[in-house]
Amino acid sequence: MAVRSRLVVAVSLAGLLGLAACGSKDEAIGGGSGATSGSGGNSGNTGSGGSAGTAGSAGSTGSGGSTGGAGGSTGGSGGSTGGSAGSGGTAGAGGSAGTAGSGGSTGGSAGSTGGSAGSTGGSAGSTGGSGGAGGTAGTGGSAGTAGTGGTGGNPGDGMGCPGTKLYKVPEDTGARGPWPVGAKTAMVGALATEVWYPATLGSEAGQTAIQYDIRKWLPVTEQMKIPDVDNPWQPCNCYRDLPFDTSHGPYPVVIFIHGTAAWRAQSVQIMTHWASRGFVVVSQDHPGLFLADYLDFKLGANLVGDTDALITALKAPAGDLQFLANTIDMTHLGMSGHSAGGGAVTGYGGQAMVLIPLASGGVSAGAALKSTLIMGGQVDSVANYTGQQNGYNSSPAPKRLVGIANAGHLNFSDICSVGKDKGGLLAIAQRYMVKNANLAGFLFDCKDTQLPPEQGWPIVNRATTAALESVLMCSTTAAKSFDAVKTDPNVGEYREML
Repeated sequence: MAVRSRLVVAVSLAGLLGLAACGSKDEAIGGGSGATSGSGGNSGNTGSGGSAGTAGSAGSTGSGGSTGGAGGSTGGSGGSTGGSAGSGGTAGAGGSAGTAGSGGSTGGSAGSTGGSAGSTGGSAGSTGGSGGAGGTAGTGGSAGTAGTGGTGGNPGDGMGCPGTKLYKVPEDTGARGPWPVGAKTAMVGALATEVWYPATLGSEAGQTAIQYDIRKWLPVTEQMKIPDVDNPWQPCNCYRDLPFDTSHGPYPVVIFIHGTAAWRAQSVQIMTHWASRGFVVVSQDHPGLFLADYLDFKLGANLVGDTDALITALKAPAGDLQFLANTIDMTHLGMSGHSAGGGAVTGYGGQAMVLIPLASGGVSAGAALKSTLIMGGQVDSVANYTGQQNGYNSSPAPKRLVGIANAGHLNFSDICSVGKDKGGLLAIAQRYMVKNANLAGFLFDCKDTQLPPEQGWPIVNRATTAALESVLMCSTTAAKSFDAVKTDPNVGEYREML
């Protein structure tokens, strides 16, 4: 298996997979004393209307206040009579409506109504003196404004496999899940390993999202060549060292293997999507395959040996992986890889329930294997799309094939998007004379004529997550998302044998 991995590395180079490298009561009346009948006396001053009641505050986290505070129920009543001959008192004005309750702190639905309007103005003076006219009726208060809902909110628990407790996730597997994503860097043996995981709800508030510095994946002699102003920072919708959501789980695990001349975070837009929906995702830098070694011509990765050691470590988490103890379920394991990394997952059907090679080939049968998803770009100039078609034909059922129209080799990674505003990773590396960068041009598969990766990621996220959740989370609805994949205008081919 190690010999085969080396051959995949030497032949494909994975398109270089990236060079260069988150109310108060109203007064009753003001009664004036009138004169005797004939010459009418002055009418009494009317009582002013009471002020409106204060709005009730919204409930605590969860749903927003259902209504605003009620408005003052009535305005002050008008003077009941004037003097014996006086004109009637003017009616008191109606109380203004209460202000609506504000939404809950975390958010649920908005307040359904504002405060109710004052029901009536004060009653008109009933009569004046013997010749006095009745007073004018008061005006009702205006209605209050509806309360505003907050953001976020606990999604509630959903269904998972027996013995597993998970939040509800959106039925569309292309939608991000409810968990904020935490990230930790661990050492597993000598290999740098990144773990993306479901973090405690709300723990990302006030935190700064990670930006990966791709210079760290260059040879040591080259890392200082690119200044910060031109550095192709890689954004991640994830946060360093957030608290793990241990109130749920155990969580299924997905291992991802990067391609040639790439790095462990090469496909972070995809991997963090999985983590947001309740997966623990693990990826390593593989010696003899990752970017620094490629630029130093230190080729010859042992991907199977590296991955076997990682699986062993995850089955009994210790050291830097201790935080995963009792929170992951290695009996529900999925594996994916890109290019050479996709080739490395081929023989893991005996341990993984789901295999997803990207821009690679097919897989072999195994006792644990329940589902295979093969994906490729139909204009891939590094690993021709016929390789994915042939891989689908040779793989055991149940299986699916998704070909993305006009997509290249790197559409399954962040590589073509990182540094794009500065000309792209390759151009930056060449500009600052990173060694051997010029040798990658003929393999670097980022072209303006291809489907932008930002349009390819939603397809990849929807399809891969549907495959993973259907099996690893025992979801009865996830597979419905393949209907949207089939009809996506950027999907050139869809096949399945279930």
